[in-house]
Amino acid sequence: MTPDALLPVAVLLPLGVATLLLALAHWLPPRLPKVVAILTALAVCGLCAFLARHSLDGPVRHWFAGWTPDAAQRPGIVLGIGFQADPASAALAAFCGLLFTASFVFAWGYFDTEHAHFQVLMLLFLAAMVGFCLTRDLFNLFVWFELMSVAAFALTAYPLGRSALEGAFTFTVTNALASFLMLAGTGLLYARTGTFDFATMGRAVARTGSDPVLTGGFVLVASALLTKAAILPFHLWLADAHAVAPSPVSVIFSDAMVSLALFGLAKLVAQVFSGEPQVMALVRGLLLWLGLATALVAGLTAFAQRHLKRLLAFSTIAHLGIMLTALAAGTGTATAGLLLYVVGHGLVKGALFMVAGILLALRQSADEIVLYGQGRGLWAPALAMGVGGLLLGGLPFGLMHGATQWMDLSAAVPAKAVVTLASALTGAAVLRAAARIFLGASGVPGPELQAPTEREREKADRPLWLMAAPALVLVLLALMPAGPVTPFLGAAASRLRDPSLPPLTLPEAEFGSLVPLGLTLALLALALLRRRAVRGTARAVTRAERRSFGAVRALHSGLVGDYVTWMAVGLALFALACAAQAAG
Repeated sequence: MTPDALLPVAVLLPLGVATLLLALAHWLPPRLPKVVAILTALAVCGLCAFLARHSLDGPVRHWFAGWTPDAAQRPGIVLGIGFQADPASAALAAFCGLLFTASFVFAWGYFDTEHAHFQVLMLLFLAAMVGFCLTRDLFNLFVWFELMSVAAFALTAYPLGRSALEGAFTFTVTNALASFLMLAGTGLLYARTGTFDFATMGRAVARTGSDPVLTGGFVLVASALLTKAAILPFHLWLADAHAVAPSPVSVIFSDAMVSLALFGLAKLVAQVFSGEPQVMALVRGLLLWLGLATALVAGLTAFAQRHLKRLLAFSTIAHLGIMLTALAAGTGTATAGLLLYVVGHGLVKGALFMVAGILLALRQSADEIVLYGQGRGLWAPALAMGVGGLLLGGLPFGLMHGATQWMDLSAAVPAKAVVTLASALTGAAVLRAAARIFLGASGVPGPELQAPTEREREKADRPLWLMAAPALVLVLLALMPAGPVTPFLGAAASRLRDPSLPPLTLPEAEFGSLVPLGLTLALLALALLRRRAVRGTARAVTRAERRSFGAVRALHSGLVGDYVTWMAVGLALFALACAAQAAG
């Protein structure tokens, strides 16, 4: 079978297996659906990795039903629906398969009675993510966006508890509104270009030049993808959903789903709007500032959490802001850094969410203060959490470090300072929780004392080694040096924009600065050595600190109406930026 014929198999395989499991679940042995789901995700990972390797020689394309661009017999008209595997798209699809494999292993024995429904929903989720990565058509990007959303809504609410249903409702409303925005933006872009195909649309945009309809279409589609990617002020739904979803699902949410939304935006900018000056001004201006604000605000909010899953969710938001700054930079080197950062961060965050799940299962809590000293003896989760916190905080080694070096090359000094502080805040928050839980080290709780926490439970009678093994594997993969994948990333970054471009020559990743790690350890020391404020000045500082964090926390009210209002604020920011460009 040729590589182009294998392209649809990457989506049809999980869809087909999910259909068979749903039809036969009541007649199959209880463990068989779990084994089949693991093997299916592993097969998707291997297939997409093969396509990524093969696409280095040129893009692999498949036109469904044979409707190639020549079939219309009219130049510039593309009627067919196509998949395209370039190195970046296929590699991220393979990464999704890897994460689903790890999540299925971690979830073994998670549910008492599931009748394969969990595996069916997860495989649908995987198929949607792979389709989102491989499509070369804007309307079908929306279709896969919708399928991802529907599967994610169901998986968030899967435990059917009150918190899970509330989180799923918030997730559903905000992301359904994002879907409407994306559909409206797709219609505007089609009205001006007459096509949905990325490459053909890009040529039409380049011919048209600056056009308010094109800009409006981009703003609507970008707002939808920024909502899915949880970028400020579209981000408020994420912590509520991720904190209450089952831990195996949270692994996928924070490690793949939200990052893929940014990848979709990066592909749209590179392939469609790179020749449109007004849109590129928005990307390099407003999106840069939104990324920096997201990184800083979410980093501070993560540091003020005590519930591990909420802490990790806000950490994800902060690092998504860092990724958005790389997207806004728009250089080939920054794009390579973004692609590697998606993988490195996903591996680390997957391991950390698994640790949170282990603590929920074995110690019946994910609250770092309630868990004080209760993690002694759990060396594998402690190792995964400690190394993960160091990697988030700027450990000068591993995939995230190499990615940060490439992203920093085109960043201004103030932007680098914000990124460093945000990374340090998230790393210090994870390390503080690890020190309290596994070492019994503690200072007087600061702003995290007042943070909301959940009282959910997860099934306890699961072997520790089965839960810890995938977490340790993901951390070990995140510790790999960036050097061996540098040539591949050079090709992926350049060909994301144009398959005909030669591979980009990337600088070698070096040891790097110890400043981020030093700042992380300094913040950790401040948290663990903190003492109760007894003097007037210290008490005034503590009150001011709590008021400041309380104001940020008040934005996350849990009321979906408030979150929709902030989405409108985000659209207003885009409108103001467009008006400022027109006036200038």
